[in-house]
Amino acid sequence: MGRVFNFSAGPAVLPQQVLEKARDEMLDWHGSGMSVMEMSHRGKEFIAIHAQAEASLRELLAIPQNYKVLFLQGGAIAENAIVPMNLLRGRSVADYVNTGEWSKKSIKEAKKYCNVNVAASSEDRNFSYVPARESWRLSKDAGYVHICSNETIGGIEYHWIPDTGEVPLVADMSSHILSRPVDVSKYGLIYAGAQKNIGPAGLTIVIVRDDLIGQALPITPSAFDYKQQAESDSMLNTPPTYAIYIAGLVFDWLKQQGGLGEIEKRNVAKAGLLYDYLDQSGFFVSPVDKRDRSRMNVPFKLKDEALDEAFLKGAQQRGMLQLKGHRSVGGMRASIYNAMPIEGVQALVGYLREFEKSHG
Repeated sequence: MGRVFNFSAGPAVLPQQVLEKARDEMLDWHGSGMSVMEMSHRGKEFIAIHAQAEASLRELLAIPQNYKVLFLQGGAIAENAIVPMNLLRGRSVADYVNTGEWSKKSIKEAKKYCNVNVAASSEDRNFSYVPARESWRLSKDAGYVHICSNETIGGIEYHWIPDTGEVPLVADMSSHILSRPVDVSKYGLIYAGAQKNIGPAGLTIVIVRDDLIGQALPITPSAFDYKQQAESDSMLNTPPTYAIYIAGLVFDWLKQQGGLGEIEKRNVAKAGLLYDYLDQSGFFVSPVDKRDRSRMNVPFKLKDEALDEAFLKGAQQRGMLQLKGHRSVGGMRASIYNAMPIEGVQALVGYLREFEKSHG
């Protein structure tokens, strides 16, 4: 069987060039006689891989020098606890904006460490939009304001950066990081699980402003203390070495494509192609407000849900996999991350048209 079009929300599609390079270097990385998986994380070979990965990420996102870049473990789920442990800094309240399933998970976890003020929520319309900034009710002395800037399950995305004044803005960018340029200086902290737009599962990226670290709660484990990890160059404990290596290859691939500005153009084109068809169809339904639609995760439903199984079976027969929506919302979901070629979206739209014609 040849390569399929993998629409999985994560772990997700990787650039074929990256996979081929990893294959070619599997047994012998650059004449070292070792696989990257066999290397000591403190050896000069892996130190070079780590340093290049960080340098490439800094270049792609134009990360200011007063921000630390950490390569950690535990995914965004772990960061839901690690963020309040590190960023409360003596305060008892944190503000959260609730825009869907991942926001709810963040809120639930943060409540173990502080009082959570839900400053705004889109639950009133089934999480189909991003609440306007003027509707937010922020606390007077919050440690930070937390958003999930792209909800993988519900398919909503912030296409603007909230102004939170002097209070640090924290963003879970797991499912759209590196899909477009970002002004990192507008955020106090950005975190992202790697398994969507960066690399294999097991790696978590944290980008945090210098002045926000060093005041972790006394209960914070050493491995979760941003200051200790920053001082150890993310090597307080053994880091996810192979995942960092693959991430570095993805960063280099992104640079070869022309950087995030060029990648954004491609992502706009891919998402536009799919949404345009959904909008003109009377057979499929897109549940998200147009202004807040995600470019990365596109949920949609058939008006007749009895056809779901037939739709998924037909897609699989045509080499299009992982289109089933998350169990919490049902329907379908096409995740079209950076590495999904335009041909994949064209194939999907062609199948949508075919299925509508034969079943509509």
